[in-house]
Amino acid sequence: MTSQAEKAKAFRALHEASVPFVIPNPWDIGSARLLEALGFQALATTSAGYAFSRGVPDSAVGREQMIRHLAELAPTTNLPVSADLENGFGDAPEDAAETIRQAAAAGAVGGSIEDATGRADDPIYPHDLAVERVRAAAQAARALPFPFTLTARAENYLVGRADLADTIRRLQAFQEAGADVLYAPALRTREDIAAVVSSVDRPVNVLMGMAGMPYSIDDLAQMGVKRISVGGALARAALGALLRAAREMREHGTFTYANDAATTKEITDLFAAVRKPD
Repeated sequence: MTSQAEKAKAFRALHEASVPFVIPNPWDIGSARLLEALGFQALATTSAGYAFSRGVPDSAVGREQMIRHLAELAPTTNLPVSADLENGFGDAPEDAAETIRQAAAAGAVGGSIEDATGRADDPIYPHDLAVERVRAAAQAARALPFPFTLTARAENYLVGRADLADTIRRLQAFQEAGADVLYAPALRTREDIAAVVSSVDRPVNVLMGMAGMPYSIDDLAQMGVKRISVGGALARAALGALLRAAREMREHGTFTYANDAATTKEITDLFAAVRKPD
């Protein structure tokens, strides 16, 4: 049986490799085990994907339910699992710290805390509070009996504030506050990504899976990126296929979508190929 400490060490080592790794984002046990069967080395949960699976918008799932989801998913895979922990499910630094502790207890070996408030009228925490929240999360992570990998997220671009200077300033401060990985979702240009990478001394995660992002793994490696995630993109791709199929049936009365569907045997064989955790 692979222990949580062993998973944590393996996850940390992936960030130290000379080439970037893709950490895809499953939204349930089935998608996690399929991704494991396909040979990925680590997984990350997705708040959006899981929320959609519950029939609610992103960020509409609270901490208790999200931790329950994590506790259900993490033990079913042999891979390290990092958790999308949104803003820590509260404004106070202690909220972020407590969320890290609960995520670790649920089986995660890493997790992200973002500086987004979740409020449309004031979407980003003030700089100093954002830094204190990361510091509290880092202190909670360091108190664990294994190397929990803390990712700190600067959400400016994701909420429509394309302020590269402030984003870099925040990431640099998060680094000094103890973050192990830095992440600014929704960076789109080669120049912005390279500027972020060159401005910090920690591994940088880049979000792919957005329309209009032409970069390959090799492209991102040349920019110095260490980790590549896709957020809710896999869940949206699956739901997009469902919507297209349902609309075809409803609007045209045809069923050609089945020509592109995975076969029952393909999926069954992939599940059978994955060794269940002891």
